[in-house]
Amino acid sequence: MQESNSIKTAMLIGATGLTGSLLLKSLLNDSYYSKIIIPVRRSTGINNPKLTEIVTDFDNIKAYAESLTADDVFCCLGTTIKKAGSQEAFSKVDYQYPLDFASTALLNGARQFLIITALGSDINSKFFYNRVKGKVEEDISKLNYKSISIFRPSLILGDRQENRQGEGLWKLLMKIISPFLAGGLKKYRGIEASAIAKAMLITAKEFHKGISIYESDVIQSIAG
Repeated sequence: MQESNSIKTAMLIGATGLTGSLLLKSLLNDSYYSKIIIPVRRSTGINNPKLTEIVTDFDNIKAYAESLTADDVFCCLGTTIKKAGSQEAFSKVDYQYPLDFASTALLNGARQFLIITALGSDINSKFFYNRVKGKVEEDISKLNYKSISIFRPSLILGDRQENRQGEGLWKLLMKIISPFLAGGLKKYRGIEASAIAKAMLITAKEFHKGISIYESDVIQSIAG
């Protein structure tokens, strides 16, 4: 079901990343939301009458609680263990921050939460990365949101501001092998960040009650 587009506010966490920046453009250009809130570590320099930036200390999210009020919350936060510097720092970005924002926004009346995790997210995985993604899925799913949408993309394709070591090779290999990934293997194809952003916005408008999980091939299907 698609809710009527009364005056709605969206909050986007991770607005400066690859997928988040594309989603921000879509949110600002779409009439469905009249106000977009982005908590950021430093100003983006973007000027738009719909946009409200909140320069935030992500380690003290509760201090900004009164400003973190929205109907729908989009979370595109994500890093790598290498970039974060340690497993602990990685967990903070990919687990603790999303959970803190989700909990705070819920207390302020948010009804819908949409988050990007990863294909293979599993709290029991032998891989640390996938365990953290599974843990954030599990704990956010326990929150009393009317609608929770979890997006599990495969390798995300697009032009990043930072260079992630080894990712260029994976992207090249993915382009070569993707045509051969058919049937149940389609979900392992690389997916453009723009498709994920588009699918998130479409899904938010449809407002599916309960908890929904979308793997990479379904995300691509939603985006068209």
